[in-house]
Amino acid sequence: MAKIGAELKLYYCVAGIGGTPSWTEATKARDVTLDLNRGEADGTTRGSGGWKQSIPTLKEASVEFECVWDTSDPAYVALRDAWLNGTVLGMAVMDGDIEEAGVESLWADMAVLKFQRKEPLDGLVTAAITVKPGMSANPPTWKTI
Repeated sequence: MAKIGAELKLYYCVAGIGGTPSWTEATKARDVTLDLNRGEADGTTRGSGGWKQSIPTLKEASVEFECVWDTSDPAYVALRDAWLNGTVLGMAVMDGDIEEAGVESLWADMAVLKFQRKEPLDGLVTAAITVKPGMSANPPTWKTI
């Protein structure tokens, strides 16, 4: 079923994705981009008919989004603190509400790699944030609820 961006959800869990995460929606997030890629290895052989051939290798993920710069918002504080302290934060990038059957998402303990303040003259101050899977005992996973 086709959806619009406003129907999708971004969640975080300070305790990470291990065990049974207690998810909180990041309601002040906007313009979320989930970027999923794979590395590649050259699989070209003499029998490739003159074509270069690729073999998919490791999965890669990054999430870029903005959130309203609100120092009283718990999601803002959790993301800022993870950036300041170099710690990971459990995140779920859902294609619907976490209580909705059949929604899919990436679950990962994410490292906050970018925390940029944007100050437009005619708009809200926001934080432009980039997160990627970080070092964790819990590997990223693709979940269907």
